[in-house]
Formats: sequence, C-alpha cells, structure tokens
Amino acid sequence: NKWRIVFPNNGRQWKDWKQASAFYSGNRIQTTKYTWFTFLPQNLFEQFHRLGNLYFFFLVVLNWFPQVEVFHREIAMLPLIVVLLASMSKDAIEDYRKYRFDKTINFSKTRVYDK
Repeated sequence: NKWRIVFPNNGRQWKDWKQASAFYSGNRIQTTKYTWFTFLPQNLFEQFHRLGNLYFFFLVVLNWFPQVEVFHREIAMLPLIVVLLASMSKDAIEDYRKYRFDKTINFSKTRVYDK
C-alpha cells in the first residue's frame, strides 16, 4: 500500500515528450548486475581481478607441473574453489535481493504531481 511519488520537471519534459516517452518506454528500475546467462562468466571475470584470487590461481597452475609440485593438485585447488564459491554465493544472494527490491519498486503504485 505504499505509493511512489514522482515530481516531474515540467519545463523541459513537455518539449521532448515524444522522444523521452519512446526512449524510456519501459520506465522501470534495474539495479541488478547479473542475468541467468551472464552470472558465471561475469562473476569469474570480476573474481580474478582480485590479487588474492590470482595468487591462489597461480599456485594451482604451478602445482600442475611435476617439477614444482608442492601439494597434490586437488589440495592446491581447494582454497581457490572455496573462496570463489563463497564469493559467488554472496554475490548471487545480493543480486537476488536487489532483484526483489527492484520488483517491489517497479510494481508499486505511483502518484505523479503536475501543475
């Protein structure tokens, strides 16, 4: 039962009404970062921009060479996988909360005040 209140700027808005209404025909708020298809590649791209994740990835790659292998290959991958899964789940939950909030805002009743 909450209402959104919108106060338009009437000076410029009425001049360009046709262009603005065609350009912003959906007029919805979207603050989410990911979609179902872009979550995994985009999140991995962002995760590997962090120096700590690159360090663990370097250790994993280094352990695949038998000459430099310190730990077993699977054990070396474990810290990286745990950190990536924890960060991915945090980002997914955060993005889903943003999606739900956007949905409530977009479907709320709106009152527009005009002269």
